Amino acid sequence: MNYDALRHFADSWGLVLMGIVFLVLTGWTFRKGSRAANERAARSILEEDDG
Repeated sequence: MNYDALRHFADSWGLVLMGIVFLVLTGWTFRKGSRAANERAARSILEEDDG
């Protein structure tokens, strides 16, 4: 595979792949059962840990 072919592949399918990954990660964050986990993660930085 030469540079031009690799560049063409990255410009076309690389963008599609990054778009799909973005949509999956965004959907995973806002899924129905994740509210409690997200709230726990948001509060965890404010909790004191003596360990």
